[in-house]
Amino acid sequence: MLTLTDQELFRYDRQIALHGFDIDRQQVLKNSTVLIIGLGGLGCAASLYLAASGIGKVTLIDFDTISESNLNRQILYTPKSINQYKVDIAKQKLSQINPNMIIDTINQKLVDSELMTVIKQHDIVIDCTDNLTSREQINRCCFQEKKPLVSGAAIRMEGLLTVFNYEDDQPCYHCLSQLFGQNQLTCIEAGVMAPLVGMFGSIQALESIKVLTKYGKPLVGRVLMVDGMTMEFNQVTFAKQSNCIICGNQHTTQAIKCK
Repeated sequence: MLTLTDQELFRYDRQIALHGFDIDRQQVLKNSTVLIIGLGGLGCAASLYLAASGIGKVTLIDFDTISESNLNRQILYTPKSINQYKVDIAKQKLSQINPNMIIDTINQKLVDSELMTVIKQHDIVIDCTDNLTSREQINRCCFQEKKPLVSGAAIRMEGLLTVFNYEDDQPCYHCLSQLFGQNQLTCIEAGVMAPLVGMFGSIQALESIKVLTKYGKPLVGRVLMVDGMTMEFNQVTFAKQSNCIICGNQHTTQAIKCK
């Protein structure tokens, strides 16, 4: 186990000072490994705050290059980054934020068997992708490996976020996606406000820290929904669905209710 240096104790003093967090939980972060899939608006914000918070190792997966239209919301990139691979620029920038953090990159699309191999090597997965196919694949593989997943999405002026721990009585992402249907728009089609993705990426980082350190109450079985137009925050609870092809069984019932 890696121990915190004197420099790190000083750097993370404000986190360590939190009631109930202390040095032990900061030590957990230093020894934690996080897999971030997708380096768009969500992934840029999530990775930046995890690096700044003292995560010991991250692996970044993305196979896209940076375009002009990315720059308004993907805050790790600048005009000089255009046409370069996102994983390469993100690694450079995150290394500047936290030179003590180990950063691995994967610049290709993975099939299920490859993705499960990578997931197995990490403590938690953060889904920052922008399409249903990728989200379903990540959920499927995380369920198989029983690795916690922090899932977020933002479009137009709205966003949602939830956490999956894949315990026997808890739902998976497919349970949730069935409730919203298959015809989900992307930000290319509907647009998205730049600060919104930063907001949700930051919350993804926060929820990941909570899960890793067992600090607070993560959003398991609950969806945080935000309407940026009115700044209304709502929480929706949902249960495992008996007909879910990923995690369903005969002893659960479909349920959804608002708090």
